[in-house]
Amino acid sequence: MSENKAPHVAKFVYDFTEGNKDLKDLLGGKGANLAEMTNLGLPVPPGFTITTEACKGYLENGEEPAALRDEVSAHLDALEARMGKKLGQADDPLLVSVRSGAKFSMPGMMDTVLNIGLSDKSVQGLAKQAGDERFAWDSYRRLIQMFGKTVLGVEGDLFEEALEKAKDGKKVKVDTDLEAADLKKLVTAFKKIVKKEAGRDFPQDPREQMDLAIKAVFESWNGDRAKLYRRQERIPHDLGTAVNICSMVFGNLGPDSGTGVAFTRDPASGHQGVYGDYLQNAQGEDVVAGIRNTVPLAELERIDKKSYDQLMQIMETLENHYKDLCDIEFTIERGQLWMLQTRVGKRTAGAAFRIATQLVDQGLIDETEALQRVTGAQLAQLMFPRFDEKTKVEQVGRGIAASPGAAVGKAVFDSYTAVKWSRSGEKVILVRRETNPDDLDGMIAAEGILTSRGGKTSHAAVVARGMGKTCVCGAEELEVDTKRRRMTVPGGHVVEEGDVISIDGSTGKVYLGEVPVVPSPVVEYFEGRMHPGADDADELVEAVHRMMAFADRKRRLRVRANADNAEDALRARRFGAQGIGLCRTEHMFLGERREMVEKLILADTGEEREAALTELLPLQKKDFVELFEAMDGLPVTIRLLDPPLHEFLPDITELSVRVALAESRQEPHENDLRLLQAVHRLHEQNPMLGLRGVRLGLVIPGLFAMQVRAIAEAAAERKNAKGDPRAEIMIPLVGTVQELEIVREEADKVIAEVQAATGTELKLAIGTMIELPRAALTAGQIAEAAEFFSFGTNDLTQTVWGFSRDDVEASFFTAYLEKGIFGVSPFETIDKDGVGSLVKLAAEAGRRTRPDLKLGVCGEHGGDPESVHFFHAVGLDYVSCSPFRIPVARLEAGRAATQSTGSDHR
Repeated sequence: MSENKAPHVAKFVYDFTEGNKDLKDLLGGKGANLAEMTNLGLPVPPGFTITTEACKGYLENGEEPAALRDEVSAHLDALEARMGKKLGQADDPLLVSVRSGAKFSMPGMMDTVLNIGLSDKSVQGLAKQAGDERFAWDSYRRLIQMFGKTVLGVEGDLFEEALEKAKDGKKVKVDTDLEAADLKKLVTAFKKIVKKEAGRDFPQDPREQMDLAIKAVFESWNGDRAKLYRRQERIPHDLGTAVNICSMVFGNLGPDSGTGVAFTRDPASGHQGVYGDYLQNAQGEDVVAGIRNTVPLAELERIDKKSYDQLMQIMETLENHYKDLCDIEFTIERGQLWMLQTRVGKRTAGAAFRIATQLVDQGLIDETEALQRVTGAQLAQLMFPRFDEKTKVEQVGRGIAASPGAAVGKAVFDSYTAVKWSRSGEKVILVRRETNPDDLDGMIAAEGILTSRGGKTSHAAVVARGMGKTCVCGAEELEVDTKRRRMTVPGGHVVEEGDVISIDGSTGKVYLGEVPVVPSPVVEYFEGRMHPGADDADELVEAVHRMMAFADRKRRLRVRANADNAEDALRARRFGAQGIGLCRTEHMFLGERREMVEKLILADTGEEREAALTELLPLQKKDFVELFEAMDGLPVTIRLLDPPLHEFLPDITELSVRVALAESRQEPHENDLRLLQAVHRLHEQNPMLGLRGVRLGLVIPGLFAMQVRAIAEAAAERKNAKGDPRAEIMIPLVGTVQELEIVREEADKVIAEVQAATGTELKLAIGTMIELPRAALTAGQIAEAAEFFSFGTNDLTQTVWGFSRDDVEASFFTAYLEKGIFGVSPFETIDKDGVGSLVKLAAEAGRRTRPDLKLGVCGEHGGDPESVHFFHAVGLDYVSCSPFRIPVARLEAGRAATQSTGSDHR
């Protein structure tokens, strides 16, 4: 059954024996995979899943669907019959866990409650049946603690403080050293906390416990931390979560019991081996919470070889079945191994590339599927700089390399401060003993995360890897004191809040101060300084090289560069650019040439204006000759002057001060005065909607003609030097075909004159930017005078939304993102419904008029992974982006061409 098609029968509960891994929409990722493992004959505790449809019904109506309670009762009866005991019965109680499970993994973002069914009566029966009084009371205190926090809304710190007080009273450091009598007292203390804070007693009816826990899981879908995580990861808000009711197995029954998390490959590097964490005499939440430091999974072979061997066999089975890195949660109950969860595991960017190529080599997947296992965002991460290890810096600690990257910032010790300082422009490192879901705001705001507890499967590690955030976990020698906002490092040195530290998520090293960075080997590969297959080549480079080769073979979209000079053009070519999609000629008028532009603006007569243009012509031509040489044989799209002229003049305040000072000192200031008058004359309330683009060419005689002549003469010179210049002239901000026709007529005349003067035949395509809604709506007419369209999606987004980018991003975009008005800035990823609809409409209309019309995009969206897929879908010929985003666009163009609806490695 397809993952995207739920059964037509109104059914809200599925036994683990009924589902499969393709029902993630209905059963959530956890429920679908529990069903799949059950189908594979793996040891999964019996249970059932409440569907996402039930959750959506509850959230829409404020109450659970009418049929849900009866369905849950029927499945609970079947579970009790299978287990031979009743939920919460006094003598030998059946206990269950109630766990969330959305379609996409959201680690720690929603609620889980273990040990449902324990009460003042059944705890006695559990103790007797297990022959372990301490275990029973430990399980009961865990239930009250988790239930109180997640279901009844009691502040979690109150339980933690009571637990710390109990440990202090016994002079022990870990909760496993508390005895049964201590835990009995703790249960009493916990129940008092619930009574005081929640205004009710802890429920003794096991069915009431289960029903309330189910509702709490439903409601946690719309919790603040879950909504924030979904916005961060671009997960839709309307999916809802499934709820998994699973019979409890216990890892806290003594030294022959335990719990752990395992990966079939290293999620940090992608290397094959034995990776994961194990914790003896513990329940599952203890591992991911990072409260107690775990032992490496390999230690399990010494502790319990039978379970270890069985686990290794199951891991191999799962990886071959899912054909990917699997993330596994398991519990050992007195020597019996149980599988509690599996999913396609989150991984670092480097691991993603390595694993994809490894699986191709193993014959588990083909190249097409491999491209769906990596993303442009991951490739971008690999291009970030890394620390220069040759630099003499003070290393003060080392933890577990949980998520790679080089992060530098001021140490902060709580989420609130991280967000506050980050919004003020500070780079920060969030330092905690261990993180929990409430720290998500701070984790997003920080450059990196450092914890003194936890391992590769702790909350900090899993969430950081998912976000591509640098993370070092379990740096035990660092003593983190969040209350005093300081960290003590070996040797007694104290890092106060605000002190700069550096963390290396690839090595786990922690440094005092700022460590210099060096280029990534992936960038060196694209620059041609590192060659795959060479003795000193990084194996990651080899994996990236192979994936880029896959993408280049598969993609239809060509990738060009936004480049304004030969240096950028040459870099772009090394990065794989297939031409220049946008050369902004206004950048050629800055620096020393600004004075010549000032002369043009100040010209009072035709002769003065002609003189200024004549002075600019050879400089423009020289620029274009260099550009054509750098991109020889590839298309170069040159945009004629676009911005308002006032941008080339001095600041009005600066000029006013200069004129006033000169007048007070009776010094000559005629030129400054003329400039000030010009600034006032050119002043516009909204210059981005004023005299700019094609309008400049129409009202300033000779301006565009000079630029066209420079392009044509440069092309002729390059062609006569046996080169292959492929110039394309782009007219900006056209809103009507008449504007383009007038400019084109002038351009054609200039090109003909250059051809006659040089004796060189020139084929210069003339087209336009589509960056106004009217241009998009009349694209069929405009195509009559244009040989190509290039969508300027930056301006098109501004004019469609009515946003002034420079203003809105700083003023209210944060609020819009927080309120979910849009999940991502429309300047970052194209707004498919609005701006995208105009792009699609214009592309179709343009090609109806001119079937061979070339279509491209040159706004910042050209390098955005999600937008590239959209441009592929609407039939554009190429995207253009900044040089460093070219590899990302190439990879995403390949992925777009091979997109499979069945692949989802979020």
